[in-house]
Amino acid sequence: MSHTQGTVRRGFEEVREVFDDIVADSRAGAAFAVVRRGETVVDLWGGLADPDSGRPWSSDTVCVLFSGTKGITAAVATRASELDPDAPVRTYWPEFASDDVLVSHVLSHTAGLPYVDGDHDFLDVLAAERLLAKQEPLWTPGSKVAYHALTYGYLVDALVRHATGRSVADHLRADFARPHGLDLHLGTPPEVDPRVARLVRSPDYRISTFLQDEERRAIVNRMYGALLGSDEVINSAAYRRAELAAGSGVGSARAMATFYDLLAAGSLVPRSALDRATRTWAEGRDVINDRPVHFGLGFELPDPIGTYGPAEVAYGHSGAGGGRHGAWPEAEVGFSFLPAELRPEDTDDRANRLLDALHACLSRCP
Repeated sequence: MSHTQGTVRRGFEEVREVFDDIVADSRAGAAFAVVRRGETVVDLWGGLADPDSGRPWSSDTVCVLFSGTKGITAAVATRASELDPDAPVRTYWPEFASDDVLVSHVLSHTAGLPYVDGDHDFLDVLAAERLLAKQEPLWTPGSKVAYHALTYGYLVDALVRHATGRSVADHLRADFARPHGLDLHLGTPPEVDPRVARLVRSPDYRISTFLQDEERRAIVNRMYGALLGSDEVINSAAYRRAELAAGSGVGSARAMATFYDLLAAGSLVPRSALDRATRTWAEGRDVINDRPVHFGLGFELPDPIGTYGPAEVAYGHSGAGGGRHGAWPEAEVGFSFLPAELRPEDTDDRANRLLDALHACLSRCP
């Protein structure tokens, strides 16, 4: 396995030491990047991008973001001035049956539509949208919060497309990636494939680690569907090609850290819209997963289990298996931890250790 490569600015050596330990203890590679006010102060990578072939992680390796994609999707929705969070979904999407679901309910995981009810190919975005449009919410919209693992993407993509005439993937390419040179993709093109890291699951990998109730476990299995089947699905070109706005984005840690640095600086969306999107819209215990959650309009916010580290003010989105991407706006930094080895949330301390080290370095390097 290759050693850590990359650079850290003086004063951030502690971050590199932690990352060294993480890479040494990993079955697959990873990357960690921090961008502060436009300067890349941490840019590290190491390990194997493909344990099967022995291909090392390199400076241009990219990886599936899983739900880290949701942070990009939230930024697209925030930028779309046509979308009013307080408006009913039907204002933009006439085929949507429920009168009670607001745009804010969709974005804050309180719509009551956590899975698609009906046979469908989860990679077929339009088919999933058609089924969701007819579906009755499981609870009064806005009354309960539960993570909408895949349906968040179907619903937000439909709203964005109906309101603006362009999909989330189109907005990502035209408004974020191309203008700012970000190595971020949704509907990843074939030419990126050779740079994609192969995902592997740790032997003990599992999802919804806070959940003990077997009846609700059946709901979780329904939510994730074919994604739970095998490593082949998540490593397939078909998965990467699909424009799943909740989870099939691909990118580098460097690009994600830059994305959040730009977002925090007000360079991607209007400041007033970002302020609205990153205040509390839903919080409490997830009624399906039993995990404490805290959401803005699509962004995760600091929660009782410390997902976003020691900073009191933060926003971003984590990804299945250990990915952690976000911003600490008071410290003016964007960060991204992007691993190819998926580990269970209740035992995975990799991102927490990196964020603790980053916080300590920032406290000494104001």
